[in-house]
Amino acid sequence: MQWFRQMRCLQRFASVHASVHNHFNLERSLSSRPIFKQNRAAAFAEWRGLFAA
Repeated sequence: MQWFRQMRCLQRFASVHASVHNHFNLERSLSSRPIFKQNRAAAFAEWRGLFAA
């Protein structure tokens, strides 16, 4: 991670990345396609709602 000049920037990036990754990581192999698509649509709708405000 040498492209981050300060440790604080790296920590900020890592915390944001972790929360976004956890929000969209739906473990595709554990669900059927219709359920996966429904969960993914719900995640995107929630994400759009957070940034619309």
